[in-house]
Amino acid sequence: MKNIGIAIAGTSGYPIDDAALARGIARLEAQGCIVHNFYDGARKFQRFADTDDGRLAQLNAAADDPECQVVVMLRGQYGISRILPRIDFQRMAESGKLFTGFSDITAFHMGLYQATGRISFAGPMSADFVRDEPVEYTLQQFWDCLRGPTHFVRGTASGNPQVDVQGTLWGGNLAMVNHLLGTPFWPHIDGGILFLEDIGEHPYRVERMLLQLHFAGVLERQRAIVLGDFSGYRLSPHDNGYDFDAMLAYIRGLLPIPVLTGLPFGHGEERCTLPFGAQAHLVSDAEGFDLTISGYPTLR
Repeated sequence: MKNIGIAIAGTSGYPIDDAALARGIARLEAQGCIVHNFYDGARKFQRFADTDDGRLAQLNAAADDPECQVVVMLRGQYGISRILPRIDFQRMAESGKLFTGFSDITAFHMGLYQATGRISFAGPMSADFVRDEPVEYTLQQFWDCLRGPTHFVRGTASGNPQVDVQGTLWGGNLAMVNHLLGTPFWPHIDGGILFLEDIGEHPYRVERMLLQLHFAGVLERQRAIVLGDFSGYRLSPHDNGYDFDAMLAYIRGLLPIPVLTGLPFGHGEERCTLPFGAQAHLVSDAEGFDLTISGYPTLR
């Protein structure tokens, strides 16, 4: 990580603890990173890291910073949708920066790829770099990916179908993917490997969103779906045996493409890094699957 320039931009929500962010930035600098934090805790606005104008200005400043190679989004939650129509995606692409984030930032990945074909990274945000006990897997995945030229992810789960497919890797947070369907920010990808995750969404809502993508003709044009972490929801007696496994069995029986589980990606602490728009080779067996990724920009 030494001498790597990192810019932090608050495009959505604000951090739980500004003091922890400051301590984490100091640790990164002590390790030799050049950190430019464009978020100012004094400028919080409602539930956002700044006003809409302020958050767009943070993103632009990070993209224009000549000393930074990587732009780490501050946090997810909600907010980037408000500024999405005003983001100059050509400016983002021409900056040459490696943009990383997940959850709400899925909309940025989709808009950037649709407008320019530029690859960005579904990966860590500022909290992953500054937590008191960093998660080794998450950070190792990120730096290994950015160093390239290829990246490897192993997923472990039983009951997956046997698959050997290649395609464009894309996806992210399921609610955000659904949110952009039918908008100018939707990337029309055929023959893709679609990865999805979400938090706090009951299985029936996950099913409903998948059905929306299915009814719109999106899923049948993909080669496979790979599901990450879906957690943070509550079942009730009213569900009467309908749970995530029941939903998954229904979806697998309905869709004409394989649906795999076990991707270490989502709102948990251990999270792989996935270049949105890169080429991927997915091979599964009885114990899990291997995802080999190539053709994406790396640290120079």
